[in-house]
Amino acid sequence: MYAVFLVWNIDLTAWIASAGILGLAISFAAKDTLANIVSGVFIMADAPYKLGDFIVLDSGERGVVRSIGIRSTRLLTRDDVEITVPNSIMGNTKVINEAGGRHEKFRIRVKVGVAYGSDIDKVHAVLLDVANGLTGICRNPAPRVRFRAFGDSSLDHELLCWVNKPVLRGKTLHQLNTAVYKRFTAENIQIPFPQRDLHIIRKSG
Repeated sequence: MYAVFLVWNIDLTAWIASAGILGLAISFAAKDTLANIVSGVFIMADAPYKLGDFIVLDSGERGVVRSIGIRSTRLLTRDDVEITVPNSIMGNTKVINEAGGRHEKFRIRVKVGVAYGSDIDKVHAVLLDVANGLTGICRNPAPRVRFRAFGDSSLDHELLCWVNKPVLRGKTLHQLNTAVYKRFTAENIQIPFPQRDLHIIRKSG
C-alpha cells in the first residue's frame, strides 16, 4: 500500500503526523475511561459499600448510594440532589460507610454544658429521661450520659444515643436539642455562656 502512495507521489508525512496526534488524543481520553472501569470492577469485587448504604466521602459529600455502575457511583444527598462520582475517584479516596459495621444503627452525640454548681445527678437523669422519651431513639443499645470535662464556663456533658439508620441523624438531633433545651428550662438547669471580666485601672494624674 505504501508503494502505491509513492507511485502516485502522495506525501504521507502529514497523514502519519495527524494519525499520531489523533492516537495520542484518543489514548488520553481513554485513560480516564479505563481508570473508571478498572476502579468500578474493584469496587464491585471488594464491595466497600452497597446500594442503600449512607456514605461520606473525604471531600465532604454524603448521601445514600443509589447506583454503582461500571464507570461511576451515584449518591442521593439529604437535599434530594444526585451526585455522580467517577469510580476512579471513589477508588482512591477515603469512604466512610456509616451503614457498615455490625449493624446499620448509628450513634449520635449531643454535647451540652451546664453551669458550675448544678446538681449533676439531676442533669444526668434529665438527659436520660429526654432521650428515652423520644420514639426515634433505640432502646438497645440504651442511651447514656458521659461527664466529659470541666470547661472554662461549664461542666461539659455528652448524651450518647443510637438511631436505626444514619439518615435519621439530622432529624433526631433536632428533636433531642429541642427537648433538652425545653426540659432544662423547665427544670431550671442553666446552660452557661462564656463570660469575661473586664477590669479598668485608672491611673491618677
